[in-house]
Amino acid sequence: MISISLCLIVKNEEKTLGRCLASMKDIADEIIIVDTGSTDLTKQVASEFTNRIEHFTWIDDFAAARNYAFSLATKSHIMWLDADDILKEIDQQKLLALKQNVDPDVDSISMEYHLAFDEFGNVTSKLRRNRIVKKSRAFKWIGPVHEYLEVYGDILSSDIAVTHSSIHHDSDRNLNIYEKRLAKGEIFSPRDLFYYANELKDHGKYEAAIRYYEKFLATGKGWIEDNIASCGRLADCYSELNEVRNVVDSIFRSFHYDKPRPEFCCRLGYYFLQRQEYKLAIYWYKLALSTEKPEQNWGFENLACSTWLPQLQLCVCYDGIGDYEAAYDHNEKAAQFRPTDERILANRDYLNKRL
Repeated sequence: MISISLCLIVKNEEKTLGRCLASMKDIADEIIIVDTGSTDLTKQVASEFTNRIEHFTWIDDFAAARNYAFSLATKSHIMWLDADDILKEIDQQKLLALKQNVDPDVDSISMEYHLAFDEFGNVTSKLRRNRIVKKSRAFKWIGPVHEYLEVYGDILSSDIAVTHSSIHHDSDRNLNIYEKRLAKGEIFSPRDLFYYANELKDHGKYEAAIRYYEKFLATGKGWIEDNIASCGRLADCYSELNEVRNVVDSIFRSFHYDKPRPEFCCRLGYYFLQRQEYKLAIYWYKLALSTEKPEQNWGFENLACSTWLPQLQLCVCYDGIGDYEAAYDHNEKAAQFRPTDERILANRDYLNKRL
């Protein structure tokens, strides 16, 4: 059996921290809260779960704060969460079982990270992250912004999920940190170029974002998932700028790094569907459904693009060419994921009349 130190860095998290710690209070052997300057009731909320509340003077460096939190841990393994993360009951039970049975020599345990859900409770966006690490390995966090935990050795991939349940987000914080670093003349790493481009895109600075995505890709040193994501986000930027040809070129550019991913197949399907080129749209939507996915995707994954969305769009395509039986079939397959979706119900009624 392993013991777990749960480490969090927090600032003004009074609305979310209680939920997070309540989901871990029966699992963690100690809870360490590192506060970086809260002015609300965060520390009072934390005190209901632990007396290990420490202060870290904020220096615009998330890795430094997380490494400090990890340095305070006293148990055999360290787990990290953000204040707006929770473990659902089923995942709490899975973690308790894993804690009892896992080989103590395992260096790291990865978990899925569920980022978004639809109104039917389906996970729509997820990735995988290293969540629990062996303290004796002294793994370090790297990067002032969008920090990552550098892990190697014996890594166990679990089926446990951490659920992101955000209430608020400091939308300017990360962008400001990056721009302060640029103003000091810092040369960004490929990873920083990628995440700075993301911040620019999220703030509607599309032309600047395009420049930094191009700088990132030009290094040839990016992680494959970031390379692929950059192509998708370049397509988003060009779409906002109404540069349709560049949108399509950016989608096809992703194929340089890996086989077609469902997200890009759906984008191409939609491109041809808008032009009423139904047979080409059908090709890409079917490819979205048949493309083999990696067993463990450490990058962002939009699950709608490999499940209900291409089925729903195939219904539209087959209706467009007058094949109502095929349209009905694909609509019913979409209904397996979204049984009360008004679009699917309307399609069913329409196609029943056609048939």
